[in-house]
Amino acid sequence: MSVSLTRLGAGFALILAFAAPAYAHSYKAGALEISHPWARETPPAAKVGAGYLKVNNTGTEADRLIAVETEGAEKVEIHESTNDNGVAKMRQVETVELPAGTETALKPGGYHLMLINLKEPLAEGMRVPATLVFEKAGRLDVELAVEGMGYGGPQAGHEHGGQHKH
Repeated sequence: MSVSLTRLGAGFALILAFAAPAYAHSYKAGALEISHPWARETPPAAKVGAGYLKVNNTGTEADRLIAVETEGAEKVEIHESTNDNGVAKMRQVETVELPAGTETALKPGGYHLMLINLKEPLAEGMRVPATLVFEKAGRLDVELAVEGMGYGGPQAGHEHGGQHKH
């Protein structure tokens, strides 16, 4: 019986080892905790995609997201969407402020990442490697999980499990 339990335990550990990277989706850079970076699936001919994430600044000093880089697109710009008296507007911004002790969401309808001149369409299930550049916390490599076109973002308690700390 102990041999069977040992094999069962080893098999379970092997399954977890392969499953963990697929679900790992939280990152840490100093006092910044980044959760569920994601991008929305694009139509086959699309040259532009959008990326989103949450940044929880657990520290006592403010920081700023100052740039994002990826091999998956020619360039990445940080944009902000607003609604001014019923008129939707989008503009490029230089940085996103990350006040101390607060969570800042880059989400549909607000701040977001514009992936311009995609190298290939974004398909559900893909992972797009990217580097977030913070003024104080420095550079952090993440992966944007590509979600289906109808996905609206993670809800509290419904994010992908696991953690990937840097």
